[in-house]
Amino acid sequence: MTISARKLSALALLGAVLVGCGGGTADTARPGDATPPARPSGTSAGTTPGAEPTGKPGGQPSAKAGAPPAPGHQAAPARKAPPTLAPAAGGLTPVYSHRAKSTEKVVALTFDADMTADQGPRAARGEHFDNPQLIATLRRLKVDATVFMTGRWAEEYPDQARSIGNDARFEIANHSFSHYAFANPCYGLPTVARPDMAADVQRAFDAFRDAGATNVVPYFRFPGGCYDDEARRALAPAGVTAVQWDVVSGDAFAKDADAVADQVLDGVRPGSLVVMHCTRSAAPVTERAIRRIVPELRAKGYRFVKVSELMSR
Repeated sequence: MTISARKLSALALLGAVLVGCGGGTADTARPGDATPPARPSGTSAGTTPGAEPTGKPGGQPSAKAGAPPAPGHQAAPARKAPPTLAPAAGGLTPVYSHRAKSTEKVVALTFDADMTADQGPRAARGEHFDNPQLIATLRRLKVDATVFMTGRWAEEYPDQARSIGNDARFEIANHSFSHYAFANPCYGLPTVARPDMAADVQRAFDAFRDAGATNVVPYFRFPGGCYDDEARRALAPAGVTAVQWDVVSGDAFAKDADAVADQVLDGVRPGSLVVMHCTRSAAPVTERAIRRIVPELRAKGYRFVKVSELMSR
C-alpha cells in the first residue's frame, strides 16, 4: 500500500472538498442521501442516525416503463414499497447512517453519481462523469448496490440511468438535481435556497422518471454530506429518508486502489453503509478497488445488500 490509512483519511477529507461528496464535520457535514418520486407513507416514532426503521414501509415512486434490461442485467421483479423512517422530532426529515447494533454480516455499498448543473460543457469536451465499467463489474460480481444519482447525471446519461434503474441488482436514490449544498458552508459548493430544497429533490426524481428508471427509492443523500435542522425541515414535504454512511471509502480523487480497498476493509462492520463514487473523472480507481473489496469481504462472511434491504432488517 502506497498511502497509509491515516494519510488516506486526510485525502478523503480533501477529496470531499473537491468533489463535494465526502466525510462530515460536526453539525453541517454528515453523510446522507435519499429521495422519493411518489410521496412515501410515513411511520410513527422519530429516529436518529443509525436508528432502526419504525412503522410500515413508505410509498414506491412511479416511473415510466424502461427498455428491457441488457444482457447480464437482472430483470426487475415487482417490488414491495421500500422502507422509510418516521419523521424525527419536530417533523424533521429522518437520517439513517447504518444498521445499528447489527450482528448479521451485511454491508451496503453505495455509489454517488455526481454531476453539477454547469458541468455539461466539460462532459461535451469528453470528461467522463459516468463509470460504466464499475457498473459492469458490480453486475459480474453479483453485487447488489444503491446508486445515489443527481438529476443532472440522469439527464446527461439517460441510457445508463435507465439501465441501472431497471436492473433488480440496483436501486436509484436521490442526490439532488445539481449537487448544490443544502447547508452552508459545505466545501465551497453553491447552496440551494431553503424554499427550493424540496423542489430540487423532486426535480431529480422527475429526471429519473423521464430517463425511464423504475427501481427508484425514497432516499436522499445530502451533497457533501452537509445538512442542518433547517435543511431537514425544508425537506420534510419531499417525504424522503436521508441516508448517510459510517464508512468513508476515500475514493474521491484517489490514485491508489489498494489504499481505498484497505480503508473500506478496515472500516466495515456488520450493518455498515459505505460511501463511494460512480464518476470516472472524480474517482478513477473505484472499480479496481471494488475488485478487491468484494471477494475479501465475502471471504469474511459478508453479504452485499441495497440500502432498502439494510434498512428493513
